[in-house]
Amino acid sequence: MPVFGQVLGIEGTAWNLSAAIFDTDLVALASRPYRPPQGGIHPREAAQHHAAVMREVINSVLADPRKITGIAFSQGPGLGPCLRTVATAARSLALALDVPLAGVNHCVAHVEIGRFATGCTDPIVLYASGANTQVIGYLNGRYRIFGETLDIGIGNALDKFARSKGLPHPGGPVVEKLAVGGTYTELPYTVKGMDLAFSGLMTAAKESNASLPDICHSFQETAFAMCVEVTERALSLSGKDEVLLVGGVGANHRLQEMLRLMCEDRRASFFVPEQKYLGDNGAMIAYTGRLMLESGQSIPVETSHINPSFRSDQVDVTWKPPERHRVPDSGLPAVSARGAEAVVEFLNGKAVKRRVAKRYRAPALDRRLIAERTRAEARLIAAARRAGVPTPVIGDITPDAIEMEQVSGPTLNRELSEDTAREAGRMTGKLHRAGIMHGDLTTGNIIFAGGRCVFIDFGLAQVTSEVEQQGVDIHVFFQTLESTVLRVPELRMAFIGGYRSEYERADEVIAREHEIELRGRYL
Repeated sequence: MPVFGQVLGIEGTAWNLSAAIFDTDLVALASRPYRPPQGGIHPREAAQHHAAVMREVINSVLADPRKITGIAFSQGPGLGPCLRTVATAARSLALALDVPLAGVNHCVAHVEIGRFATGCTDPIVLYASGANTQVIGYLNGRYRIFGETLDIGIGNALDKFARSKGLPHPGGPVVEKLAVGGTYTELPYTVKGMDLAFSGLMTAAKESNASLPDICHSFQETAFAMCVEVTERALSLSGKDEVLLVGGVGANHRLQEMLRLMCEDRRASFFVPEQKYLGDNGAMIAYTGRLMLESGQSIPVETSHINPSFRSDQVDVTWKPPERHRVPDSGLPAVSARGAEAVVEFLNGKAVKRRVAKRYRAPALDRRLIAERTRAEARLIAAARRAGVPTPVIGDITPDAIEMEQVSGPTLNRELSEDTAREAGRMTGKLHRAGIMHGDLTTGNIIFAGGRCVFIDFGLAQVTSEVEQQGVDIHVFFQTLESTVLRVPELRMAFIGGYRSEYERADEVIAREHEIELRGRYL
C-alpha cells in the first residue's frame, strides 16, 4: 500500500470549522466555531461563517503546501450548506496541489481518532454528539450500528432543553455545571431494545416544575443511563471487552463516570480521548483521510458529492482487517449466565433471573426500572405463552427476580440459519398478532431448544398493536444481524417469510421497519 505524508483535513459538518494536518501524528490543528447570537445553529449562517473564515483557518495550519500529499474533507453526515462549503474548499485545494482527495464519514472519523488517541483496538463505541447518538462496533469490513436514537441526538436534546430555560448555547456544559447541585426527580426513560429516544424526556424536562439544578441533574442521569444501558447491551451481545466514548457530549464528566463504572462491573476496559479529539475537529478528518488514502480509497473531484445522511455503516473500512463474529462468553460458571441486565442461576431444572443493581444509575431510577421490568416481564411472558409463543413457565416472582423453568439449548446467535431465522420470524408474528412488542428482540434473547425458538427476556416488552412499535421490534432484530453475523440478506428474508406466514399485517410492519431504517439521524 502507498505511504502518505502530510494530509490536510477540513471539518465543517455543523457549528465548528476546523482544519488540521496529520502525518504519523498531529502536526497542526485550528478551529473557528460558529456562535449563533441566539437559539440554535442556523445552517445558512453557519455556512456563511465557514466561508468567511476558511482561508484564515487553513492558512493557520498550512505552513508548507509542498508537503501535502492528500486532502480530506467531511463528506457527511451534516448540514447541507456547511458540507458544501467545506467540499468546495477541499476540491479547490486538491486541484491546486494536484493531490488525491478523500471524502470522510464524520462518524467514522470520530471513532478512528478515538482509537488513535487512546490505543484501543476493537471497542464498542458510544458516539454521543449534538446530532448523533449511536452505539457502534466493527465487524467484517464495516462499522455496524448496534443501536441509535430514534428521534434526536443527545446533544441536540440538551441544547433544546437549555434554550427553553434561557441558558446559552451550547447547553451541555451549562447543564453539566447546574446538575452538580441537583437531586434526582423522575423523568421518562425510553429504551427500545438496542435503540433509545430523547424527545419525550426533553419535553418532560422542559415542562417540569422542579428547580433548575434538580431538572438538569435528572435530565443527565436519565439520558446518560439510557446511553450506558444500550452500550452495555452491545458489549454483552458482541463479546468485545473495550468501550470507547467519542463525540462532543463525551466531554461530560458524569457520562464518563457512568461508562467507567459499567465497564468495571463487566471487566471491560474504558477509553476516552483527550478533549481536543472529542468534539468536531479537523484532526479526525485528516487522520481518517490518511488511513483511507493509504488503503487505496480516494474520490475523483467530479464525483465528490456531499452526503448529508451519510451513515457510518455505509463505509467500507478498507484499512482494517475483517473480524469474524465472536459469540460472547459470560465468563461465569456453567451454573449461571449473565446478560446485560440480569444474572440467571440454574438449579434443579429451575432458572432464577435476578436483575442486578447498576452502579451507574441513580439509585431511585435503578430501583424503579428493576421493579417495573420484573413485573412487566412476568406478566408478558405468560401472555406470550398463551398466544402460542414458546416461553419459560413461571414459578414465582419477587420484586427483583423471576423463578421459571430452565430452557436448555443454545441462544439463536449460535444456531443462526435460514431455518432458525424463519422460525424466529414465525414466533415474532404470533407475538405481534397477540398485541405484544418484545422490546429487546435480539438473537441473544431467543433460545433454540427442541427445534423451537423459545423467547426469553421480556423486560422491555409492552402491550401494543402499534405498527411503529412492531416495526421497531423487527428493526432491533435486523440490527442485531447486521452487527453480529454474516449472510444477513438471506437471514432477513427467511425471518420475513416466517413473519408473513403468521401475521396478517406483516407487510405493513416490514414497510415501517424499512422507514425506520432510512430515517435520517442527523437532525
